[in-house]
Amino acid sequence: MIEVSEVRRRLRQAITDGRKAAEQRHERSQLASADYARFLEMVAVPVFRILANVLRAERYLFELSTPEGSVRLSSERSAKDFLDLVLDVSVDPPVVMGRASHTRGGHVVLVERPVLDGARIADLTDENVIQFLMAEIAPLIER
Repeated sequence: MIEVSEVRRRLRQAITDGRKAAEQRHERSQLASADYARFLEMVAVPVFRILANVLRAERYLFELSTPEGSVRLSSERSAKDFLDLVLDVSVDPPVVMGRASHTRGGHVVLVERPVLDGARIADLTDENVIQFLMAEIAPLIER
């Protein structure tokens, strides 16, 4: 039978390991947040702005917004029709998630996926953003 002292030793080690892991996750999240802020400013917002202008030139009315920590392109016809990017810190390592929402009948369809699987935030490019946008824009403009 296992001794109480052995259980106590293992528990204390698990607590210590858990604290270290939480500190490391927090540090990775802080670094990812800084990388994401740069990514938004230098890459994502400019690409979304270009797409918004092109859509408007093609007579599709979309509005660009930059709510705290994200960038969003919303249809002026329905607030439930949008494309956006957000930082998901609930996973380790944090990842830039692309979200696409559109209505079909009375239903809202929401697609969430990483902009690029396995990519570090600092490695994301304008091409990655435009690929996500082109893959997800069709349901918003096919009417």
